[in-house]
Amino acid sequence: MRILFDENLNRRLKRFFHDGFDVMTIPERGWSGKRNGELLRLAEMEFDAILTTDKGIPHQQNLTGLELTVVLLRAKSNSYEDLAPLMEEAVASLNHAVPGTVTGIPAT
Repeated sequence: MRILFDENLNRRLKRFFHDGFDVMTIPERGWSGKRNGELLRLAEMEFDAILTTDKGIPHQQNLTGLELTVVLLRAKSNSYEDLAPLMEEAVASLNHAVPGTVTGIPAT
């Protein structure tokens, strides 16, 4: 499964992904500065899911028909220390990911 990390995620979080996952950050892919709509269209051509802390994506973007799952990490900040505890649940959620949907972590 190919996973894209949004620009707001610390790349050290990649260590939580093991065999079967290919994880790349937006800067590594060369897409820094792309706006959400364009980014999602580009990402769906190469990735299965995008991880982000951008709470606006579900409200600002029409995800219907998108061949990409959005995993929204909900934490008090986007620091490594606040996001690391969510990663086990985020990785597990990808096993049940449905393209065109947003999965919130932690689930509410």
